[in-house]
Amino acid sequence: MAELVWQDALDTGIDVIDGQHRRIVDMINQLERAQHARARETLSGVLDELVDYTLSHFAFEEALIEEAGYPFSAAHRRVHELFARRVQEYRLRMQAGEDIGAELHAMLGRWLFNHIRYDDQAYSETVKQHLNGFARQHEHGGWLRRNVVRFFR
Repeated sequence: MAELVWQDALDTGIDVIDGQHRRIVDMINQLERAQHARARETLSGVLDELVDYTLSHFAFEEALIEEAGYPFSAAHRRVHELFARRVQEYRLRMQAGEDIGAELHAMLGRWLFNHIRYDDQAYSETVKQHLNGFARQHEHGGWLRRNVVRFFR
């Protein structure tokens, strides 16, 4: 299976979100390399790190779109919850000894790119407008800075 390649068309125009998405792509590619090397312990560790980082990203993104007043923030949160459950099922299968690496990599890439193209692009204008107005009001920090520090330090 080939590694995922970031495409500029996936950019939301929200730098912090785009950076987080790129990091998730890098981690999915680490999974692929661990699978290819048959490094089961590494695969497990990368999967744990990917899940932890992705859940932090989801929490940050959900807080951001809620703060921006995105009308479909509850539905977006639900999509994240369903995805987290799906990944947890893969983790359990892997812990039970099943070889899920290739299947997991394919699912993660497909899901992530589709989620960004449709679900995340849908909120991007609302969030960008909110952040631009917010930045003008709070030029020296505030909500965005506090939450980046909270979730990603």
